[in-house]
Amino acid sequence: MQEVKEDILRLWEEKQLRITDEIQTAPEVLYANGSVIGTLGNFSASTGKAKSKKTFNVAAIVGASLVNGKVLGYTAEFPDDKRTILYFDTEQSPYHCQKVMERALRLAKLPTDTHPEHLKFAALRQLTPTLRLEVIEQAIINTPGVGLVIIDGVRDLMYDINCAKESTDLIGKLMEWTDKFQIHIHTVLHLNKSDDNARGHVGTELNNKAETILQISRSKTDDTVSEVCAAMIRAAEFDPFAFRVNDYGLPEIASGYVFSEPGKKAKDPYPYKELTEEQHREALGVIFANGPIKGCRNFEAALKSGYAACGHSYSNNKVKGLKTFLDNKGMIRYENREYIYNPDFYY
Repeated sequence: MQEVKEDILRLWEEKQLRITDEIQTAPEVLYANGSVIGTLGNFSASTGKAKSKKTFNVAAIVGASLVNGKVLGYTAEFPDDKRTILYFDTEQSPYHCQKVMERALRLAKLPTDTHPEHLKFAALRQLTPTLRLEVIEQAIINTPGVGLVIIDGVRDLMYDINCAKESTDLIGKLMEWTDKFQIHIHTVLHLNKSDDNARGHVGTELNNKAETILQISRSKTDDTVSEVCAAMIRAAEFDPFAFRVNDYGLPEIASGYVFSEPGKKAKDPYPYKELTEEQHREALGVIFANGPIKGCRNFEAALKSGYAACGHSYSNNKVKGLKTFLDNKGMIRYENREYIYNPDFYY
């Protein structure tokens, strides 16, 4: 018991920071339209709904990283001793994985009849979540010169996407790997069909801990175009860009494309996502002051008046989206035709 306490005390001493410490700036390695989206020691994510062309977008990031140059809207600047890329696909067959690899090479203008020295690509579809996680960890530990790790299908590294413990443990692993080995990890996660929330507890954890969350979405005015913007970014926000897949099966900048709402972020249609946990709790406390609420219309009316009373006024359409948001986040439950407040929600 005494030995355990001594270990914790040593850890406590080791982790203390002092104002006089010289701490180096995290090396910047990935950019989107000139803004930093990735540094060594951190992780980021691409999110989007089905058919939004998330994997095409990731192929552009890999292509830029292979040549330490610019591809699509991305620029890579990895140190010479961090040029190796590990790519793990958890969803697709080996045949389709090879197509993804080929696409990245062609975007980088590299030959496709020779495997690039700095790219290691693994198809993990047939493995269990536990084994996938172990394979990724051992690959990172035992591969020299790793700078970028792509995990296309981070959801498949866990059994229950809504399990808070599994989600926290998984994101903890990403933080551990990126810090210990000074690499950048880029993951891919689907968005909910009903709104623009990353799926499950793991999506919430990603939003809370990631350096950058890229959102890829299909254009509302041209279904051949995908838009890329920053749903969340620690650095200066970049100007969104759009791409389409050309006749050669490669993504290219959609020249001449005009965003339907210039200068407006993709997350603006969901303003309630910008509220803090405390602001949501305040509003829900007002709404459920008298207990559960019966009936959908009654609940939507209560949502509208309750949030307005706390300084957050939404239209009827926004209130419907807010209801879905609260349900997806586990803030409310619908039981026996009544809406119930869940104060133990995980935001």
